[in-house]
Amino acid sequence: MKHPIWLPGVGALLALALALQVSPAADFRLKLHHTLPPVAPAHSTMLVPWARQVEADSGGRLAIDIYPAGQLGGQIPQLVDQARDGVVDIVWTLTGATPGRFPRIEVFEMPFLNAHPVAMNLALYDFVQRHPEEFAEYKLIASFVHTGQALHTRVPVRRAADLQGLKVRIPSRVSGWMVEAMGGVPLGAPISKTPELLSKGVVDGAFLPFEVVPAVKVDELVDYHVTLDNPRSDRFNTQVFVIAMNLAAYERLPPDMRAAIDRNAGEDTARWLGQVWVDNEQPGYELAAASGEVSQLPPEEVQRLRDAVEAEVLARWFELVSRKGLDGPALLAEARALIDARLSATESVAAD
Repeated sequence: MKHPIWLPGVGALLALALALQVSPAADFRLKLHHTLPPVAPAHSTMLVPWARQVEADSGGRLAIDIYPAGQLGGQIPQLVDQARDGVVDIVWTLTGATPGRFPRIEVFEMPFLNAHPVAMNLALYDFVQRHPEEFAEYKLIASFVHTGQALHTRVPVRRAADLQGLKVRIPSRVSGWMVEAMGGVPLGAPISKTPELLSKGVVDGAFLPFEVVPAVKVDELVDYHVTLDNPRSDRFNTQVFVIAMNLAAYERLPPDMRAAIDRNAGEDTARWLGQVWVDNEQPGYELAAASGEVSQLPPEEVQRLRDAVEAEVLARWFELVSRKGLDGPALLAEARALIDARLSATESVAAD
């Protein structure tokens, strides 16, 4: 392989382009904005490969320029408006960052509901097909979850009672309700602020998937990583994410360019995102285990936790969504049925 010839000034420009993940010249260009750092696995193993696949499927006519770490301005709660209003073309965001904005899909964040991410993502796909009004203002490319939240703490947590008074960083209101029901004190903050909060002792722990442990150096800041001895999932709950596109930007594209996006959206993309996130967990898990203690609350403590948390959080959510004219118990039953169906199908395929 020949090495490139570096010209004066070109190196700096190329370095900037690489940092922004800007593609070469194309007939049509789209901006994809998110707030994750470029070192986050979700950026490098999900968003970049996804964008490059769309570009390849377009025959090089469509380029997607990726702007990580909030480079185009705003915080994570503003991302959905940026996509809706056309400030940017595409965003990756956490729906829980805008509480009440997507009330139906929030059901997938309920405590102890989560299962394998592939099954969860496929159930989410089914759910959105039944409730398209939730994202009527967007071209929804994918809705998906991470592997689920472990509790990373500076102090040991061996029993449900050990959570009393614990100050915990949380990503969304459902996680906050869970912490309150556990007897702890929630503090909402983006992932980027978590290292500072932990290092200064503002919080005693954080709800995070293992996937982000390397990116935010959680393994260097806490000694204990707590999961659950629970047959369905060893995590407390999960979070819903979306890749959402400005509807007008999508509709302005020629049919073949829209087809390139469509080929990288929907069910197959949801399945792929679920498996990638599973794969991304292992490095973070190994770092946590090497530098501290990864433990599981035993089944009897999980049950105590569930008794304290589940009914209270569900009642709170049911009451809030009822104000929007939604039947919370029916949505929960629907989500459970869809997850169970997809989980059964996934396990059946794995057995074959």
